[in-house]
Amino acid sequence: MHIGPNLGLTIIRTRHSIRSYKEDPIDEKIVRNALDCAHLAPSARNEQPWLFGVVTKKETLSRIAALADHGRFIAGAPICFAVFGKRDAKYYLEDCSAATTQLILGLWAYGVGSCWVAGEKKEYADAVRMLLGVPEDYTLVSLVPAGYPKEVTLAAKKDLDDIVFSEKYSGA
Repeated sequence: MHIGPNLGLTIIRTRHSIRSYKEDPIDEKIVRNALDCAHLAPSARNEQPWLFGVVTKKETLSRIAALADHGRFIAGAPICFAVFGKRDAKYYLEDCSAATTQLILGLWAYGVGSCWVAGEKKEYADAVRMLLGVPEDYTLVSLVPAGYPKEVTLAAKKDLDDIVFSEKYSGA
């Protein structure tokens, strides 16, 4: 069996966190396609407990950046997505994490870089929710600032053989 190049694997393997963006706006079709990828993510019992916010106004981006302790660079992004999960859904965190991953990969398929900024369990989660006018029955899971990268720096990753085991873990 011949296994040739695979675009999907290339997208997954080359995706890295990007924190510095060009000012160029992201085309609405790209935004919609990336959101479509997010909303097609798997969810427990197909509950789809998510709500996606899209922020492009510089003032709002700056306010979110001021709230997020590790997301100051959000202010320089042309767009930021906010992924919220319905609090009473048992697996909202897992479901919204899957949706966040698919959003990020959907963006990268168009060359739009992004960075997953934590929302779940962060002190600023409720402040971001209120800033965006999201109802209390939702909680912030992630922020995803995005834009065309000013530069791409590949982070070193652990060797696959160091993190994979077969059948039963035998220790390191």
